[in-house]
Amino acid sequence: MAMALCSASSCSAAFLDVVFLSSVGGSKGALGTNTFLFSIRLTTACRRGSSSSFFSLRRKVTFRAELKEGDSSEITDEMLPGRWDVVGLGQAMVDFSGLVEDQFLENLHLEKGIRKIVNHEERGKVLSALSGHSFKASAGGSLSNTLVALARLGSAGNLHPKLRVAMTGSVGSDPLGHFYRAKLLKANVQFLSPPIVDGTTGTVIVLTTPDAQRTMFSYAGMSSVVKFDATLAESISAARMLVIEGYLWELPKTVEAIAEACETAYKSGIVVALTASDVSCIKRHRKQFWDLMRARADIVFTNSNEARALCDLNEDASAQLAACMLSQQCPFVSVTDGANGSYIGVAGQVTYISPAPCMPVDTCGAGDAYAAGILYGILKGVSNVKGMGNLAARVAAVVVGQQGTRLKQTDASCLVESFFASSIATGEKPLDETHLCAAVEVDTI
Repeated sequence: MAMALCSASSCSAAFLDVVFLSSVGGSKGALGTNTFLFSIRLTTACRRGSSSSFFSLRRKVTFRAELKEGDSSEITDEMLPGRWDVVGLGQAMVDFSGLVEDQFLENLHLEKGIRKIVNHEERGKVLSALSGHSFKASAGGSLSNTLVALARLGSAGNLHPKLRVAMTGSVGSDPLGHFYRAKLLKANVQFLSPPIVDGTTGTVIVLTTPDAQRTMFSYAGMSSVVKFDATLAESISAARMLVIEGYLWELPKTVEAIAEACETAYKSGIVVALTASDVSCIKRHRKQFWDLMRARADIVFTNSNEARALCDLNEDASAQLAACMLSQQCPFVSVTDGANGSYIGVAGQVTYISPAPCMPVDTCGAGDAYAAGILYGILKGVSNVKGMGNLAARVAAVVVGQQGTRLKQTDASCLVESFFASSIATGEKPLDETHLCAAVEVDTI
């Protein structure tokens, strides 16, 4: 069905405001994302009967800010555009993953299957023992998985402007910090935060035994030191969208930085997206997350367990119910439910997305990939929620069908080509190529 954005007479002021936004200067692409989310937020306000909130919810669309160079040894002036499509704020940690025998764990007196926070010395002991074993190092983290997938989707094809993706966070000035920045840069994700002098970069060590059990050791290092500094403020000012990783809520010193970042983005008319990241994290910080989501978020990404925890529902509650409840509080909500599919809530209307077929190999990173597909659709101005969700499901299926959490560039190119070919065949047009106050197509359930 078509959901009219402004139909009631009480919404006339909001309708005029959106028309005004569509007439101000700026590229079509720059207007598409913000006005789309702004229109959804206005619809939510209309449904709540709060006409007085229109002007307090006004989203300023035209803005531009210059970024400082950052790390001159890795990022050149040519790499720093006047604006970023997405800036992410999250934990920057190097992942070490390897296959080991049970005897390896026994020799180190490590309990199999645990997830343990370790100190600098304990980390060094495990890494030293890995010498001679086969293992892989990567620029890890949930948010970096999403940003790399988004950058690869955004650089696919020659017919569409490439997406400019960046990340902020904290790494040390050690070799691992340089490795992290270099790996993201190679994937077309610029890491804007300068390294912390004499700091050590955070790591996650994942040891997998022949029975497929994973033993994990996490060393936070500088990743736990996230401050709202000049680099973060300037990066947000130059973005169309800010994405904040939910794992940051586990770090007490970062909560204030999260609040300041969201406030800066909100006042600048920048779309704010939050990822829930972990159900235990949501349970521990539910009220803070809930309050920030309601006050400042435009987009929220959760899985079904996280959504239930956020809505304070029991474990038997359906993912659809959780998506519906969250959608009453936040303009755009994504709730994934594993092999059961997913749900997208837009201003109270919930759309079911069927899972894309695949042969599962490793489900780790599926939610990160799904989020990348949604963000890509929003940034490209796709107004059909069903089509956007189907793309996200396909991106997730590709990652689930491989070993590793990162979407490959070749797969990203195939997905984008197929998506736009399907869009042309069905007559779908991006939002930024149509009237900004047109109806948003939503299949409700």
